Amino acid sequence: MKSSARELTYAEAIRDAFAVALERDPRVLLLGLGVPDPKGFFGTTLGLQKQFGADRVMDMPCAENGMTGVMLGAALNGLRPVINHQRLDFALLAMDPMCTQAAKWHYMFGGAMKMPVVFRMIIGRGWGQGPQHSQCLHSWFAHIPGLKVVMPTTPHDAKGLLLAAIEDDNPVVFIEHRWLHHLKGEVPAGHYTVPIGPARRARAGRDVTIVAFSYMVLEALEAAEKLAEDGIDAEVIDVRSLRPLDQSLLLASLRKTGRLVVADTGHSTAGMAAEILAIAGESAFGSLRAAPRRVCFPDCPTPTSPSLSAEYYPRAGHIVAAVRATLQRPPNDDDLLVPAGAELDKPNPAFTGPF
Repeated sequence: MKSSARELTYAEAIRDAFAVALERDPRVLLLGLGVPDPKGFFGTTLGLQKQFGADRVMDMPCAENGMTGVMLGAALNGLRPVINHQRLDFALLAMDPMCTQAAKWHYMFGGAMKMPVVFRMIIGRGWGQGPQHSQCLHSWFAHIPGLKVVMPTTPHDAKGLLLAAIEDDNPVVFIEHRWLHHLKGEVPAGHYTVPIGPARRARAGRDVTIVAFSYMVLEALEAAEKLAEDGIDAEVIDVRSLRPLDQSLLLASLRKTGRLVVADTGHSTAGMAAEILAIAGESAFGSLRAAPRRVCFPDCPTPTSPSLSAEYYPRAGHIVAAVRATLQRPPNDDDLLVPAGAELDKPNPAFTGPF
């Protein structure tokens, strides 16, 4: 049987999911700052307004709080809106309707009411985004009961989880890292979903478990290849769903390897990495052969200057160093060297600006 999968970029997979959802369900609405712009929200909404009309694919004013309230009303009346934020930072203006209203609706009405709304947000550095346009605050949303939170890493999961989020009867926060938009992978044509909740084993291994979030999965896989050169077999777990969080795969891996390193694209204090370490300590303490470690952003605002990037953003080398420490291997200063010519605030040559 011939496979229906095609190779798409992550951004193309997002656009494909939107097209499928809009085609299948007339209740789906797509709105946000820049959604119908010529560059199509990082290429993820290109041509959708022309294809499905301005009454279903629309721009919105710089009034995130008010527009979120309007869309919650639309969801309560049977529509399925997707609110797009080009920066997670912009969504912070709508924390009250998201976290106080949408997240509580199902609970307050004993499960009788639905709130089918998706809050899509972009995170990640690039082009000097700086302290106010590149915050990775996914742990904020994962802290709120009633919100589901997903962070897909692959193009396949980006499309499948977005469709699952749109079809969910409760609010879902869908977070994507802009450094993943150019990533290519096989994506099935047509409709499919990836269940919200289960984690993904991105690489099997026996010596150490590396749990990673979003873009840091790529850094973890690169670190695993580097570690393999020294005979260290690392298992990489792609969390992809922060709430609900798949503890079973994490704990099964940890009981096998006995060692844990968590790589998060966020701050260490009160972040998702801390949550993973807490789970390990509470549920698999007897399996630990060494103290678990975190590889995260330092506890200071994101720098704007590219010259500070090498000291701020964790990379594969930092994961390698953390794994070596858990195995009581001597450190290797070469792990943390920045490759010649590398621009740590720029993911690939195609990335020319914030839009």
